[in-house]
Amino acid sequence: MFHVIIPARFSASRLPGKPLLVIGDRPLIQWVWQCARASGAASVVVATDDVRIFDSARSFGADVEMTSAQHASGTDRIAEVVRAKGFAAGDIVVNLQGDEPMMPPATVNEVAEALNARPQIDIATAVTPIRSLAEFLDPSCVKALRARDGQALYFSRAPVPWPRDGATAGRPTRFAGAWRHIGIYAYRVRSLLQFASWPPTPLEETERLEQLRALEHGMRIHLVTLSEAPPAGVDTPEDLERVRASLTGPVN
Repeated sequence: MFHVIIPARFSASRLPGKPLLVIGDRPLIQWVWQCARASGAASVVVATDDVRIFDSARSFGADVEMTSAQHASGTDRIAEVVRAKGFAAGDIVVNLQGDEPMMPPATVNEVAEALNARPQIDIATAVTPIRSLAEFLDPSCVKALRARDGQALYFSRAPVPWPRDGATAGRPTRFAGAWRHIGIYAYRVRSLLQFASWPPTPLEETERLEQLRALEHGMRIHLVTLSEAPPAGVDTPEDLERVRASLTGPVN
């Protein structure tokens, strides 16, 4: 059994009001909620700090929690909801970002089940093989280093692992064995609340990657390997049009 919490805020630098932007006949946040509902979760909660998102989510039947506007991240917002709901320490909660309307429900379930099957692990997340050199070199593509048992060793925006014998003029020419991190997380409640209680750590602040805080404190993160990357979420107006075309088809 697992729960899904969807953090959704109105303010976004590149696409303000993103959760309420319409795709087909419904707002983006409703598509995400429907994905979560189809995953087999015991409950799905939208966590927001904006009354407009709250009212919209209530209108289509979602369980919604108003949270503080002062949270630095979606993880902090989820931790507030976990406390409000009184989830048990051993419960599993999936953080499904509110801008991921095309996340396959099976992926949500797979990440939760991977954590459930490994009681010694604190967090589960997902990775997919990197498919091109351009992807490998792109700092917006977060790379994950994976141990043989599936545990995360490190996450970086840099091209890692660095192919020492496969670089020319300081530039890699191959990327075999590189993994792209997919930003969906399953947490044990006790680990989530502990994580949220810690201040940002040096590596986290250097790379601007929140998951490094968990590794710096010794938490264990399991990487679920997906054969194909889920469709990208919505960050830009171009992303929005791509998702609209995928979910609703071309407009005549």
